[in-house]
Amino acid sequence: MLTITDDLGTQHHFSETPKRIISLVPSLTETLYELGLENEIMGITKFCVHPYHLKSLKIIVGGTKKVHIEKIKALNPDVIIANKEENTLEIVDSLRDICPVFVTDIVTVEDTLKTITDFGQLFKRTTDAKKWTEKIQFAHTDFERFMETKQWQKAAYLIWREPYMVAGSDTFINEMLKLNKFENIYEKFEGRYPEVEIRKMRIQGDPDLVLLSSEPYPFKEEHAFEIGRVTHHAKTIFVDGEMFSWYGTRLFKAFQYFKALQNRIEE
Repeated sequence: MLTITDDLGTQHHFSETPKRIISLVPSLTETLYELGLENEIMGITKFCVHPYHLKSLKIIVGGTKKVHIEKIKALNPDVIIANKEENTLEIVDSLRDICPVFVTDIVTVEDTLKTITDFGQLFKRTTDAKKWTEKIQFAHTDFERFMETKQWQKAAYLIWREPYMVAGSDTFINEMLKLNKFENIYEKFEGRYPEVEIRKMRIQGDPDLVLLSSEPYPFKEEHAFEIGRVTHHAKTIFVDGEMFSWYGTRLFKAFQYFKALQNRIEE
């Protein structure tokens, strides 16, 4: 009997190792795959795009905010992987009658390491989990050394347009900004992803950098021009949204990406 507590404090009891997994979290689908669990993954969301081949091999059970209950039930899962931010409480509650729903809540690097360790315990992949946590810890330390001589810069991280929305406090993105010594001018705004008026950006924080994410909104050159007209001196940079918002094993690649981004900013 395995007893494990998820990030919402719910205790889950398993008489044997779960063999049929449904993941409702794109970055954690990738993490499960990296832990050697491809064959155990039965269902994924339409946003689970890494590794790409899974979409043609696994059952798509909906999105992250809306799922097909009957499709999930038909897959007879042993466990469903969810996330407090990605999935709604309504979805989680509606699935609890099918099987245990293991809910993660990931904001920091430490949260990421804990989730990977939890998965190692839950799915009997402790060796693989330890390998990944050690790789991420090493990359994290290496990046911190790389950043020692860098200066803090004020930044805004845009995730949506019409209305414009930014990453605020208590988000994984905000933690990644801090690691890059980007001071988030919207950190003290109410809400995790507040709506903002870009014409007020200068008086609200006058950023040195405006980061335009590749997801969930695909910002283009015309948007950078639009923003540049009101921010004046701020440097507008397109960034890979997955590197800033995907937790799990993706974090290892993110630290290498952040190094390249820092070098690009200095050009």
